[in-house]
Amino acid sequence: MADVLSPTESTVRLFLHVLAAAVWVGGQFALAGVVPVLRRQAPESTKAVARAFAKLAWPAFAVLVVTGIWNLVAIDVTDTRTDYQVTLFVKIAVSMVAATAVAVHSVGRSKVALALGGAIGAIASVAALFLGILLHSGR
Repeated sequence: MADVLSPTESTVRLFLHVLAAAVWVGGQFALAGVVPVLRRQAPESTKAVARAFAKLAWPAFAVLVVTGIWNLVAIDVTDTRTDYQVTLFVKIAVSMVAATAVAVHSVGRSKVALALGGAIGAIASVAALFLGILLHSGR
């Protein structure tokens, strides 16, 4: 029988980070597919579904922040290449844009705030996800 790899602190940290990203980013795409149907079929339920998702999404984002900081503590950033450091800075900036845009979308009342917040939040979230994969593969 073959041996099974054992989990390490690093794999647990990465798993939690990826799981939280799946909830944050994947949920945005799921809602993008569901909300138009809800608007047509049961418009009064749209806000309730969005609030319910927010109860999952924001804790997931908090896990992303905590595990992101944990990732930084686990590696010596000063001992990394300049391209890694620049990519890391861009990822952090893009993640902040994502959170800000989604927050604007969450509290916005105008169609412009809802549309721009949602679109910018989703695009920035996907960009942060890609940059995270780039960082992990670039070590």
